[in-house]
Amino acid sequence: MPRVSGDGASIHYEYDDRGGDGEPVVFVQELGYGRWMWRWQREALAPDRDVIAPDTRGTGRSTAGHSPLVLRLPRRLRSPLLSGPAGYSVEGLAADLEAVLSDVGTRRVHLVGAGLGGMVAQQYAIEYSRAESLTLCSTSHGGLDAVAIPDDVRAQIVGESGTNERDALRRRLRPAFSERFVNRNPHLLDRIIEWGLEQNADEPAREAQSAAITNFDVSDRLERIRVPTLVVHGTNDRVVPPGNARLLEEAIPDARLELIEDGSHCFFVEEAERTNELLRSFISTRLEA
Repeated sequence: MPRVSGDGASIHYEYDDRGGDGEPVVFVQELGYGRWMWRWQREALAPDRDVIAPDTRGTGRSTAGHSPLVLRLPRRLRSPLLSGPAGYSVEGLAADLEAVLSDVGTRRVHLVGAGLGGMVAQQYAIEYSRAESLTLCSTSHGGLDAVAIPDDVRAQIVGESGTNERDALRRRLRPAFSERFVNRNPHLLDRIIEWGLEQNADEPAREAQSAAITNFDVSDRLERIRVPTLVVHGTNDRVVPPGNARLLEEAIPDARLELIEDGSHCFFVEEAERTNELLRSFISTRLEA
């Protein structure tokens, strides 16, 4: 069970090295989500490429790095701290990723991130040198120019856990999936709920990760991303409006946009086969270049 330490936290990651000699693919998670979110892509790519999947701090087997004193505070006192000055930053999460890749010892990687993970991938490509390519899913560059998440959706996603964590998780996940998928795949959604209960961040860690999103803004530095970038977004994403994908395509020098028609925030789950093919084609093109 490989781990690295950084800034008060222990970061766990999984490294599947069955895939051969090409650059590894690294999957970075959305706000609060566990490694389950990339299971379809990891399984599809692992036979051909090494796959690295870190647990974002506070998620899965990674520790949160919070002071026990903060965690013992009542929620009304703890939440403003973790959502503000005691919260995480995307810069810090990118540093965690660099610590993982340094521990693995790989020189070049293909980064794939969604939501918060897409923000971490952007920050990483700006600050560090290991990225060979980026795939940015359901994400934004942050800042005042980004298309904001609707208030009602934000309230549902960051809502309190309540007494029944299973029902609370189901409520938080609903905006990320299409109604059609939810209605047609009740058993799969139940499995996702169980994976989430095991792997997802707890409430304090979600609050700290939310602070990273709130304070993220690389809108004036995207021209520094000098690697090929695939931007993929669902046209029916209720969490991160698809206008954000067009902003990324316009600002990143070597970016290509793929829109998933009627795709949700979690199109990589609902449209797993298409997503996998997009990834395979994009990464293999990088090899041929």
